[in-house]
Amino acid sequence: MPALEQIVPVTGAPCWVILIAQDLDAAQSFYGAVMDWTFRDTTLGSNFSVALSHGEPVAGIGACSSSGLPTLWTPYFAVGNVDETADRVRERGATLAVGPVKLGKGRAALAADRDGATFGFWEGPALAWSPGHGSAPARLDLQTRDAFEAAIFYAEVFDWAKPPGDCTVDYADDHVLVQVADHTVATLWGGGVETAPDPKIRPRWIVDFHVEDSKRAAAAAVAAGGDASPAPPLGRSSKDAFIIRDPEGGLFTVSDA
Repeated sequence: MPALEQIVPVTGAPCWVILIAQDLDAAQSFYGAVMDWTFRDTTLGSNFSVALSHGEPVAGIGACSSSGLPTLWTPYFAVGNVDETADRVRERGATLAVGPVKLGKGRAALAADRDGATFGFWEGPALAWSPGHGSAPARLDLQTRDAFEAAIFYAEVFDWAKPPGDCTVDYADDHVLVQVADHTVATLWGGGVETAPDPKIRPRWIVDFHVEDSKRAAAAAVAAGGDASPAPPLGRSSKDAFIIRDPEGGLFTVSDA
């Protein structure tokens, strides 16, 4: 099987999304049924796989039953130096949860911002994955307490809008756009409630996968042991979008491409 293409990702931009699950085989079975994904092994070991859609990489799924971490989808952002980024996270009152650790040809860390939204950052080559472009497998939205305050935090951590940075930030009426070469790679929205009993409305990074038929994916999720409910629009042009919870509790969104 040929190796998947790797690139030097744009510094500060999202470069990958990963699900950390308790049971890798069960996760692959669920996402294969719901998303029509196939899976292949990686150099990171037997507890990690890459999900493919029509042969193209869309996400990573890893198993870590002893980590104590909840099952969740997490975006990773490309950085030039993972240690410096970890220091910035801590200096700004956020939580460094894991790392930095060496993984394959790169180094990674996992953190939670000041409102509790989990994100990761990665130093090294990455698989070709292009949020914001027409063929992108997913879009990323941050649901947070205050979009403009969050934009300042992430801009300081990832050097957004700092010349000669690769990412720019555009402040709109009620949200913030993070852009690379005029393509939006992430959007920050307010309205998240940190103490909400429903995890769907807590501050979190929303991974929204593009699918051919979101209603079919939602129905398949329920049939496979998950659940699904209509998703708020968050600027989507598509009218059909669903929040899906997998059997372990991992939340993600599907919307029509």
